[in-house]
Amino acid sequence: MIQGYEDIVAYQKSYELALRVYEMAKGLPKEEMFGLSSQIKRAALSIPLNIAEGYGKRASAAEFKRFLAMSKGSCNEVQVLLHFIRDMEYIDATRHDTLYAGYDEVGKILNGLIQSWK
Repeated sequence: MIQGYEDIVAYQKSYELALRVYEMAKGLPKEEMFGLSSQIKRAALSIPLNIAEGYGKRASAAEFKRFLAMSKGSCNEVQVLLHFIRDMEYIDATRHDTLYAGYDEVGKILNGLIQSWK
């Protein structure tokens, strides 16, 4: 039973992943502070933020689904940025693969929520 946004699995997982992205971003080159680092942190944090905001504004299923769709878009954005960061050799393949798989899972959960929310 969902009593608040914190009970939503996609929120829980995306929040934990955002913490890991923030930690990973600390290791990016200093010249990327206002580029890749800033962009991936914003995208990662926007996922749980949109879930929470959408849940709070859920006047209708359509409204909540709109926020879930925005979260899914941010999830895709993080995945592209992770590929780019890996290809620039700023993180190793193992770290990339672990974070990428986490966001892949969150994306699938969000897709399911979008399809099933009534």
